[in-house]
Amino acid sequence: MKEIDSKFREQSKILEKLGNELAKTQYDFKIKESSSEKYWNKRIEEFSNYHKKVVDYFSQAYILMKNVDNEQSGLFILRLSKLKELGTKLLENMEKVKQNPSIMDSKNRQQSKWSIEKREQLINSNQDCLNHEKKMNIFFREFFETNLK
Repeated sequence: MKEIDSKFREQSKILEKLGNELAKTQYDFKIKESSSEKYWNKRIEEFSNYHKKVVDYFSQAYILMKNVDNEQSGLFILRLSKLKELGTKLLENMEKVKQNPSIMDSKNRQQSKWSIEKREQLINSNQDCLNHEKKMNIFFREFFETNLK
């Protein structure tokens, strides 16, 4: 019993540390209509770093959950997999915009259908990633309140 308690405390400390790091990162999901390649390079780097921390955080949350409830942790690992997929998709869409930043100029009446579709894909994948992360936070918070407090 003491061994389980010790592992739980250790896992909680790791999770807390990652949570604090994540809070400091403060990634802003708001998308600017910037047509600067430099902006998109920075944006990709920022999201990539943020996403790695989010995945690490939720991976640790999964380990903590697994020690308490296999069924709930199984559902959570599926959500984590979906988060990784959504993050990869968002990065791919950002890369497409970086290669052709004029995609983000919504005021350009001469834009091709392709450009409009790429901008919409970026906006949608950004929103999907944000919403999924929010749902994972709610799921874990509810699990924590119910099973770990």
